[in-house]
Amino acid sequence: MANITETKALAAGEGIAAKQGVYIVDVTYKKEQDGYSLCYYIDRDGGVGIDECETFSKAVEEVLDRENFIEGAYTLEVSSPGADRKLTKEREFLYYIGREVDVKLYAAEDGQKEFSGVLKDYSDGDAYVECGEETKKIPVKSAVYIRLGFKF
Repeated sequence: MANITETKALAAGEGIAAKQGVYIVDVTYKKEQDGYSLCYYIDRDGGVGIDECETFSKAVEEVLDRENFIEGAYTLEVSSPGADRKLTKEREFLYYIGREVDVKLYAAEDGQKEFSGVLKDYSDGDAYVECGEETKKIPVKSAVYIRLGFKF
């Protein structure tokens, strides 16, 4: 569940993302060792590079400064989600429907703890992953991770 700062930051960045042709996969606001950090994770078909992150960062920084809803100092970061990022929020799951995912469960199901498949749907904390002819319902809380699959 997103905190209020994350929710406001997401709303502040949505218009910018749409104009730039990127999607905000996630926003996190958390205490780090040296203060607070607000991080936007953006993506688009084909991925994003440093130029897209920099362009988004400059534009969203102006909006955040103008709206001024974050008390105190913080570090603004903009990044791609990364290939090994664990999917956690509904927004991420819905964005990546149709993509290959790798799944690792805490407890084996049908003799398997790890498998790959195509993310078909997400609803009420459950991911639906198609593995061959079967679609498995995976409660996200029962998974060590569900992350984007990638091949070398």
